[in-house]
Amino acid sequence: MKILVDIGHPAHVHFFSHPIKIWRKQGVEIIITSRRKEMATDLLDSLGVNHQVLSTSNSGNAAAMFRELLQRDLALLKVVRKEKPDIMTGIAGVFISHVGLLTRTPSIVFYDTENATLSNAITYPFASVVAAPECYRGWLPRHNIRYPGYHELSYLHPNRFTPNRGVAIKCGLDPEKPTFLLRTVSWQANHDLSETGWSLELLEKLSEYLGERGKVIISAEGKLPSQLEPQRYEGTYADIHHLMGHLALFVGESATMASECAVLGIPAIYAANTGRGYTDEQEKKFSLVKNIRRLGWDTVKEGIDTMLSVPDTTRKKTRHALLEQKIDVAPFVAELVSNYPASLTRFRELFKGS
Repeated sequence: MKILVDIGHPAHVHFFSHPIKIWRKQGVEIIITSRRKEMATDLLDSLGVNHQVLSTSNSGNAAAMFRELLQRDLALLKVVRKEKPDIMTGIAGVFISHVGLLTRTPSIVFYDTENATLSNAITYPFASVVAAPECYRGWLPRHNIRYPGYHELSYLHPNRFTPNRGVAIKCGLDPEKPTFLLRTVSWQANHDLSETGWSLELLEKLSEYLGERGKVIISAEGKLPSQLEPQRYEGTYADIHHLMGHLALFVGESATMASECAVLGIPAIYAANTGRGYTDEQEKKFSLVKNIRRLGWDTVKEGIDTMLSVPDTTRKKTRHALLEQKIDVAPFVAELVSNYPASLTRFRELFKGS
């Protein structure tokens, strides 16, 4: 069997890393196509994964994204015609759904972002299957499957990952006082076209307020002001989850990183104008995330104080509850793709009462 995995973002590398290991143990041939975006290709290289770069992420305007769409569709079409995979898979799945339709190759798309309305509209109708977490609250086509999990549980489930304190210290963790991680994003993804990020004033106040309580580390996609540059995260992208697993608190514009902290049992604040079904659930059911839509300092400060007041014992209990209710996502991904279409029927029946 031959499976093509399309990678467009660093988080996609993490999501598919363990399914790829499972497939390889089964003797499956894997083809990986990639996209130069942030650290995605660097992360693949650091993991020793062979991949074919098909395009480079452009600036976040619609015209540039449309040009890349055409370029990448054509490049992927050439790969598929040459390699003839039995099935294709990816997160978001814009490109595999189009090429899959043209070449009659089944495509399984995994996604969890409701507000990516443009890409979802040009993807979902053409994919063979769209797999989404049960907490996903957006439109899905009839050919879908919902599962009790989060993307982040494909690589951060305790069956897959245990944070290493020594690695965390190398990444900047202060061994003697609380460490806080701030995350700012570039807002250039297709689901961010109408989004604006934090103000410099908000970032500076966050750094000052949390700096009085411990050590502050900032993970930033873009430039930082000179006065904040010394706080920039200097560890490797591949090791950042070890740091995240030992934080006192995460505050950021990244829903993915907030969810990563939640499944690790670390309190997180997702402060952005738009929400996600998964972070909303992680707040309502498990109190591990605080979602803040209004980005004023008073609102964010209140959220920080609330999350820091939760005892460690309570967080451990809520994380245990989360893991009890959710699946180890990696084996699900591996079987859904490699045993399709029989796996679709099996999992729909299995998850019917969840």
